[in-house]
Amino acid sequence: MVVVVPLLTAGWLAARPAAATVIARFDTTFVRNGHRRPVFQFDQRFSILNGKVVGINGVKGGLEWRGRWRAGLGVYRLSGGVPTRAAQPVGTPPGTRDEVRFRYLAGYGEYVFIGNRRWELSTPLQIGIGSYYTKYSYPDGGVYRTPSEILYLVEPSVAAHYRVFRWVGLGAGTGYRQIFASGPKPADEISGYIFFARVKLFLGDLHKVVRGRERLFTQKGLKRVNE
Repeated sequence: MVVVVPLLTAGWLAARPAAATVIARFDTTFVRNGHRRPVFQFDQRFSILNGKVVGINGVKGGLEWRGRWRAGLGVYRLSGGVPTRAAQPVGTPPGTRDEVRFRYLAGYGEYVFIGNRRWELSTPLQIGIGSYYTKYSYPDGGVYRTPSEILYLVEPSVAAHYRVFRWVGLGAGTGYRQIFASGPKPADEISGYIFFARVKLFLGDLHKVVRGRERLFTQKGLKRVNE
């Protein structure tokens, strides 16, 4: 980006009566402007549900603008089952293991309220829709899966990330997942506190590095101006 900066000092104008400018160049990694850029995240989440730590694998992508706002879509899937508290159906063989499993599609919005070129603190919010079912694993090796039920969720959280290089960052955060209209199953089997880790790719900056033939692991644009 090229910025034209007027020099208006009296001494300079005395030497040159005509208005003049100088050209200053600087990196735009964290400049707040109207430019939009794509963002992509591997979003690994964890919850403690019914006494078990479970993982929710996800990926999400979207757009960032003005360096403050992000929005997009994500897809998530429970990596393991959640032990259910619901009573097993009458006639279920002793020793049967039952677990709730779910997956969902979520739209997200995120606002960055503090940060600089290297790190930031933000408030993501997800609103999603998905499905869940109960899986029964019988002692003889048989498996029964109940029909899927629709679920809705709201997931507010607080997150932070740190840019390792210009085009990639590592992040973490915590929040709460609240389930609504989840059918006959107890909501507390899925609702609960979440904590997550993520790898964030800045595709626009990666393209700039490749196009500009800069070093892939460059720190350009991440350091303070006076460093």
